[in-house]
Amino acid sequence: MQTATNTGAGGTRVERRSIDFVPENERHGSPAQQFTLWFGANMQITAIVDGALAVLFGADALWAIIGLLIGNLLGAAVMALHAAQGPRLGLPQMISSRAQFGILGAVIPLILVVIMYLGFAATGTVLAGQAVDQILQTGTPAVGMVIFGALTIHVATLGYRYIHLMGRIATVAGVLGFGYLGIRLFTSHDVGALLGSAEFQFPTFLLAVSLSAGWQLTYGPYVADYSRYLPSKTPVRQTFWACYLGTVIGSQWSMTLGALFASLALPKGSRFLDGQVAFLGGLSGGGAIALVIYLVIVIGKLTVNTLNAYGGYMTMLTSVTAFTRKTKVATWTRFAYVVGFIGLSVVIAVVASPDFIANFKNFVLLLLMVFIPWSSINLVDYYLVSKEKVDIPALYDLNGRYGRWNKTALLSYAAGILVQIPFLAQALYTGPMTELLGGADISWLVGLVVTAALYFPLAKRNSTAPSEMIYPVDAVPAGVGTALNH
Repeated sequence: MQTATNTGAGGTRVERRSIDFVPENERHGSPAQQFTLWFGANMQITAIVDGALAVLFGADALWAIIGLLIGNLLGAAVMALHAAQGPRLGLPQMISSRAQFGILGAVIPLILVVIMYLGFAATGTVLAGQAVDQILQTGTPAVGMVIFGALTIHVATLGYRYIHLMGRIATVAGVLGFGYLGIRLFTSHDVGALLGSAEFQFPTFLLAVSLSAGWQLTYGPYVADYSRYLPSKTPVRQTFWACYLGTVIGSQWSMTLGALFASLALPKGSRFLDGQVAFLGGLSGGGAIALVIYLVIVIGKLTVNTLNAYGGYMTMLTSVTAFTRKTKVATWTRFAYVVGFIGLSVVIAVVASPDFIANFKNFVLLLLMVFIPWSSINLVDYYLVSKEKVDIPALYDLNGRYGRWNKTALLSYAAGILVQIPFLAQALYTGPMTELLGGADISWLVGLVVTAALYFPLAKRNSTAPSEMIYPVDAVPAGVGTALNH
């Protein structure tokens, strides 16, 4: 994989770095690019579906929109704190988990991350396949899914620079396309009536909060992958706010439309459930305008699906190299991993599409259960225990300061999952505390707080963090001087 470097003439190259540290002389870009990436990645059809779910499962449009906003604001704060680690560390997000869980211990959450990527890639492929089918009129959505998978492989293989380029394209396309749909909605329908019959129900309100919070929180395991090329001295607050505002504005825009679309399609959202993509095409007015909307859907989904493929590839590689001890891989390895990942996601998409809506709701809420504790441990350790100081060479050394397994993190992680079970409101299981709360699911909040409370005092007492940042000897950031040995 060739380095994504500045050529001096504005040219771009195919990325060659993967899980290895990005030296300072290869850093580039600005926080503004984080805004367009995350804005564009959230101005897409799956975010619309996520917002629609809040209404389809019982909430009135107004309270659904308010709940979705609260969840986006809360979840995005956690997401953006992960993003801010990228410039400082110059590493993919999940490699840094080795500092908390140990080199081999980190493989446990990594496996769950790969499942997450597959789930999002598959559910996104269902909707993108519908859009491609509408454009090409093949009559077979599975063909559209395969075509979309091939497009994803192409962009993900090119790497970091091209992913950010897709983010900028998706931003423009999303503003124009979804802006037009919003105008059509407000000029063709009585939106005031949709918002006027607002009956507050606490359980469905919390469901809306959980849906959007879960949407944001599940970006955590890979958000730093797309900020790691920023110069190391990029202020934390700039990276944080660029990602935060991009993801909140993009998500809330899409989810608000979704809540209104689902309300418009009631009772029981049958028109929306019968075909989300076709519903948007019909709302646009049909004809050539509908084809443009379908293209906007494909562009948005291509952006975020590329994130899934790129992050999935590096997560799998991080897991494998924990045992092989390699820090770099050959060019063909990226292609093989990406093809395998996307191929499997397309198969899942074809099989799962008939029950897409119900499966997606349960999938998002289930992911909260396993990723909230990981996120809590990672952020508490990085910002409060190690205070943004990491021994980067030791992240690749089984005999280094972080060791093979970190019992403190693993036990806190397990406890953070288990403590959520009584508060779950899932299709397969409803916890006893959930019933006392009238069906409201607050498991994600319980997991976040309890995991942090358990992990912080134990990790503080047994911390192995260095007193200052330790970089590889051949990749010292400008102004740091010589690298420290560990």
